[in-house]
Amino acid sequence: MVLRNDARNLFREGLDAADPYTAVVNALKAGSDIDGKFENTTYRSLRCSSSRIRIVAFGKAAIPMTEGALHSISEDQLSAPPLVVTNYQNSFKHPKMQIFWAGHPVPTEDGLIAAKAISSAVRDTKDDESILALISGGASALLPMPSPTISLEDKRRVTQLLLMSGADIHETNAVRKHISNLKGGGLARLASPTSLTALILSDVLDNDLGTIASGVTAGDTTTFSDAVYVLHQRGIWDQIPSPVRVHLESGCAGLINETPFPNDAIFNNTFNIIIGSNRTSLSAVCKTGKLAGYDIKIVSEMLTGEAKLVAKEFCKRITMPVDRPTAYIAGGETTVTVKGSGRGGRNQELALAFALASQSSCSQNSWVFLSGSTDGIDGPTDAAGGIVDEGTLPRIFSAGFEPMELLTNNDSYHALHLADDLLFTGTTGTNVADLQILLISPT
Repeated sequence: MVLRNDARNLFREGLDAADPYTAVVNALKAGSDIDGKFENTTYRSLRCSSSRIRIVAFGKAAIPMTEGALHSISEDQLSAPPLVVTNYQNSFKHPKMQIFWAGHPVPTEDGLIAAKAISSAVRDTKDDESILALISGGASALLPMPSPTISLEDKRRVTQLLLMSGADIHETNAVRKHISNLKGGGLARLASPTSLTALILSDVLDNDLGTIASGVTAGDTTTFSDAVYVLHQRGIWDQIPSPVRVHLESGCAGLINETPFPNDAIFNNTFNIIIGSNRTSLSAVCKTGKLAGYDIKIVSEMLTGEAKLVAKEFCKRITMPVDRPTAYIAGGETTVTVKGSGRGGRNQELALAFALASQSSCSQNSWVFLSGSTDGIDGPTDAAGGIVDEGTLPRIFSAGFEPMELLTNNDSYHALHLADDLLFTGTTGTNVADLQILLISPT
């Protein structure tokens, strides 16, 4: 029980470190320049600028990020109430914001309405205004604005196929950027030449500006050909709606302009600043674990790959000899190739697969493994992930079910529910990918 409580506490520390409100407040402090960078930019002058500021925010952390901005910027400097788009689970009414809510991870009609509102606000910015964009994870799905020949339903189908194929975030967003009007620098194009500063809470492991939120304010180094390659590589090209295939093929033939590259002139007055990321949370987990008496070992700062395979490699550590409590920590975002009809998310699948992999170990140590999403929503479920130990499989067996059969059916939610091993946090209001925590104690 001690190990389970410690794992939960460490995960909570990781969530707290990614607090969106605090990240924005710290970023907008007078004279702040984020690690000594971005001196003499519009970003630094936001607080003292004589121009009016228009705030737009989108992503799972949009509301608390906007609250941080409202704390830091005087109300008389704002040209209009902030325009905010977030997911259904994180949405609530706020007297100082105009809030839209939309679906994630599959886009919805509400998202299209929100995307049009954001586009209009940015496009109609006046000469005496500057734009502050607050961007967080989930924005790609929350702001769907498909190209004119592609319907929202077409885009929904593409998104579903990519999610089920095991495509990672870079592959998924390479496709999204080439079937959208906003992604791949589209928002910056609408804003140009107005000054646009984006404060970004990153849910992408390498903090690639062209991938976070599908790079709405950043240049794109991917091409139509890259998007087509992804769909072929993942074996879903023939399942993609015909209008999308025609659009991508037209782009490959040069009949549709490519998304703008990073050196395009439209980005001359655009400033993108990362104010928080998975590494921020990972550092907080490590610091707290060390203070709690654990020997800290970082497994990976970019844990990726098929969840089942990652679990097998991670699990090998429970057989390693330890002479004191040890914490193996990772941050990342695995993928799941869905072949069954069950319910779950990548963190739940990783946790269940870890428990199954532990069967082949001869470890005499006590251990607990936690894998959780920092947004509190793992896949299409109400759980953040899973937390498993030596008793997980016996608890599932005693309930009359075969754990491997459940894993094969991608039914990790059901399996962990039977074992009382689901990790619940509720929606957290932030999103910086996932955290994995393996605690081992010598017996």
